[in-house]
Amino acid sequence: MSRTHRVSDAIVAQGILPLYFNPSEEVSLETLKAIYRAGIKAVEYTNRGEAALANFKSMVAVRDAEMPGLLMGVGTIKNLQQAKDYLAAGADFLVSPGFVPEVAAHCVAGDVFYAPGCMTPTEIIAAENAGIHFIKLFPGNMLGPEFLSSIKEIFPKLLFMPTGGVDTTRENISAWFKSGVCAVGMGSKLISKKLMEARDYAAMEADTRTVLEIIHAVRN
Repeated sequence: MSRTHRVSDAIVAQGILPLYFNPSEEVSLETLKAIYRAGIKAVEYTNRGEAALANFKSMVAVRDAEMPGLLMGVGTIKNLQQAKDYLAAGADFLVSPGFVPEVAAHCVAGDVFYAPGCMTPTEIIAAENAGIHFIKLFPGNMLGPEFLSSIKEIFPKLLFMPTGGVDTTRENISAWFKSGVCAVGMGSKLISKKLMEARDYAAMEADTRTVLEIIHAVRN
């Protein structure tokens, strides 16, 4: 199986891609451990601050030592240099807030999973024509499940995952899956700044388990 398909299958299987960033290395590591304990096998760490790359390298080292089977990706990739830096640091996959053609070309050539953020059919077509199979609908709360329901038939070979404002409620998750998504991206609604500030890793683990259970129930 190709590396791209391995990542894609892992995200689809768990039905969610949790994503977060924290400037503290300790909080970043402990959050990772908490969601891993909850059953997460693929996670996105966002490239949002000066400490992101150094934190990510530490997270990869801890993953390699203690968390078998966990795929670690990096989000908010906006140019080719960032992509190369994180791949060199051990990233298993990359995610962007928009479609970055040079990143797509680099990832397709190297069999690296890349999920670009798209908001219009034009962007989705550009990504598909570049060889991308997995689309991040962003921002999800601006587009809504109805958007995907309206366009999904045009893109029968693509997988879609909304990110941005996806809620942890059964109603919201259910609406997205009914519209045809393969997974939901979840950031601050799941791993909130409040929980990270309080270092409440038990709550993070419990909340992640709850969302995984909702997704399982909605799908079945």
